[in-house]
Amino acid sequence: MAYTRPYDRNSRTSIFAYSARLLDHTLAEVMPTLAPDLTDEQLAQDGKGGLGVLVERHFFGYEPNSDPRPDFPEAGVELKVSPLKLLRDQSLAIKERLVCDMIDYCELASEDFEQSRFFRKSMVMLILFYLHAGGVERKDLRFIYSVLWQIRDKDLLIIRNDFLVIRDKVRRGLAHELSEGDTMYLGACRKGSKGQPPRRQPFSDVLAAARAFSFKTSYMRTILEFVEQSGRNIATNITGDDALAAIAEGRTMTEGNELVSADELRTATFDEIVLRRIMRCRGKDYREIAEAYGTAISPKEKSRYAHATRLLLDDKVNAEEIRKAGIIIKTIRLETDGSIREAMSFQNIDYDEVLGCEDWVDSDWYEIITSRFLFVVFRAVDGWHDEQRYVLDRAFFWTMPQSDMSTA
Repeated sequence: MAYTRPYDRNSRTSIFAYSARLLDHTLAEVMPTLAPDLTDEQLAQDGKGGLGVLVERHFFGYEPNSDPRPDFPEAGVELKVSPLKLLRDQSLAIKERLVCDMIDYCELASEDFEQSRFFRKSMVMLILFYLHAGGVERKDLRFIYSVLWQIRDKDLLIIRNDFLVIRDKVRRGLAHELSEGDTMYLGACRKGSKGQPPRRQPFSDVLAAARAFSFKTSYMRTILEFVEQSGRNIATNITGDDALAAIAEGRTMTEGNELVSADELRTATFDEIVLRRIMRCRGKDYREIAEAYGTAISPKEKSRYAHATRLLLDDKVNAEEIRKAGIIIKTIRLETDGSIREAMSFQNIDYDEVLGCEDWVDSDWYEIITSRFLFVVFRAVDGWHDEQRYVLDRAFFWTMPQSDMSTA
């Protein structure tokens, strides 16, 4: 028997408010009041299609489909269900990237961003975060947060450029070389290690791995931080809507600590702006860089060159763009013969995380090697008697090529 769900599909305010019924509950707990005839056994069996399918079909009361429009086309809202994991310190963390739509390489090559399927579907998302638990049936997973998230302002400019980077690589016949490290917030992620069969691309005979547009784990972390900092379990970054503000107690997005401005992004890419800013000090050593920024760096400081890099980035290595894109900043010193004497280290290995990771594409290691790196390189020169002098030589963004992925 079909039941009418108590919300208005034409109103994002109504959809958002209705989503709160799930919070701190499981589907098995809320469905008896919405669909009394739905048995627990039916809900468990239907769960084979994934938690998102269960939420669509039973909680919101519509059939999952492949419509290029958002899930709630009248309100312009796309529904997403995303897992969280519980860490040792009992804090919550993003478990994986948020997958949007599969990429059709042939279709993508002729799309403009504002007319693309991705743009039509993903500009306003209702994201329901739930707590992942191994061995627990989908119907018994508990929902934690509801976030109504709009892609806007600087995020929209950066994501637009990400889309164009992916599209232009496809246009060059290089879909098989796509990497999540190519872009900032919007990635072209592989569909798991088992994955789907490779796909045809329009400008090359080489088959390319099946990929989907996705919001990177680093970008999703900032959304999680946003709702956690609100002090409530429901939040939105949409401004100017009194009804939405009432639901979320006026919580709106505050950016701050930005590395580049929206005005700068309208005339140049993030990469161009940052690299141009760094290279203003090309040929200077750490002492000269510090002097240029009106400060001093002690020669006794072990991380003096990393300190110089922070100054080159206006002391904003934790700027919002760096965090959202998950950019890893590394300072490198080249010796006079061009060698690099220091290995590059990362975070300590969490053996529990390695053991509990079902698919390596969801692992911390995969996130690291598919990240964008910003390398700031200092080269050894003559000039000091008390220590080796290094001057800023170059800076560049880098991501691991696909050819190295199997080794990693």
